[in-house]
Amino acid sequence: MDDERLERLLLELPLEEPPAGLRASILLATAYRPAPAFSVLDLALLGSLGAFAVWLVVLLVIGGGSLFIATLATIGSEFSRVFSNGGTLAWLAAGGATALWLTLFSGSHPLAPAAHRSGRESSR
Repeated sequence: MDDERLERLLLELPLEEPPAGLRASILLATAYRPAPAFSVLDLALLGSLGAFAVWLVVLLVIGGGSLFIATLATIGSEFSRVFSNGGTLAWLAAGGATALWLTLFSGSHPLAPAAHRSGRESSR
């Protein structure tokens, strides 16, 4: 048996019709699938907030209000110590000024709208 005869026999096989909604269900599962409700960044932020809330509840249950107030006082004193440093404030100001400059005076915006980032052609 040669390849041409085998191909001819394969093409002559009776094929079963596909189910009625097969094409639509494939398109709904692939091309027209809705976007996820949360992005990875959203999930990371929600997870961090949840972890902080659990930590806060455990802290209150273990030590009560006095330990919580002492913790807040320690955090506040550390923030005031870090942000009272002149060098830190200068670097923060320089970074903020650079970000403002780049945002206001850049000629092009690198972020394209979400519809154009997929790379799909409109001819489809």
